Amino acid sequence: MKSVYAICFVVVLGFLGVGFVGAKEGTMKSESKLVVRQDGHLFEKTISKTLSCKYLLFLPEGYGQKERQWPLILFLHGAGECGDDLNKVKVHGPPKIIEGGKDLPFIIVSPQCPAGRWWSDEVLISLLDDIESRYEVDTERVYLTGLSMGGFGTWSLASSYPERFAAIAPICGGGEPLLAGLLNDVPVWAFHGAKDELVPLRRSEEMVEVVKKSGGDVRLTVYPEAGHDSWTQTYENRELYDWFLSHRRVHKTK
Repeated sequence: MKSVYAICFVVVLGFLGVGFVGAKEGTMKSESKLVVRQDGHLFEKTISKTLSCKYLLFLPEGYGQKERQWPLILFLHGAGECGDDLNKVKVHGPPKIIEGGKDLPFIIVSPQCPAGRWWSDEVLISLLDDIESRYEVDTERVYLTGLSMGGFGTWSLASSYPERFAAIAPICGGGEPLLAGLLNDVPVWAFHGAKDELVPLRRSEEMVEVVKKSGGDVRLTVYPEAGHDSWTQTYENRELYDWFLSHRRVHKTK
């Protein structure tokens, strides 16, 4: 009998052992199902939207009289000229000079930023695309300049699309220094007042320094006694326009 009991006992242990192993394996299998796998996927949805802005357009004397392409200046105003009244855009910069009866040898495009908004690179470059498609623009000689908020807009737009501009002149502005290095092929002439309390001089200095370190053609003019208004004497200086015209867009060789 003892031998019979022993045999039964061994058989029972065998079943228990199998059950235990099976339970253990089952647990491992269930745990393996909890392992998270990350796969790459693409979400894509096309959303149409309307880009718009008001702008002043100046066509120089002689435009359209003979076949030729003209250099273009894209001018960005400051925060005080935002709104929906284009007459406000005429108070500073090239629009002011034109309104005063002077002629400049450029097509001049002066958009207006809506009130409560900031310059949009997307809107500005779309406007430039439209102007270039409809007017006799020399795309090798497109220049960008702006004051205060427009100075910030100038740094931003040029950093986003450096291949579009032959030269830029940001006035009492600033921007993201990390992006300024993208302007190593775009000549830059920045202006700032040493006594500017609204936009400190260092905002221009830090941008200029990055462009310089990246090997760019850059200069900074500081007016020792000027406050925030460092644009009046800048835009009234014929040297700025001659400097613009001395540059053509750089084409990188691959």
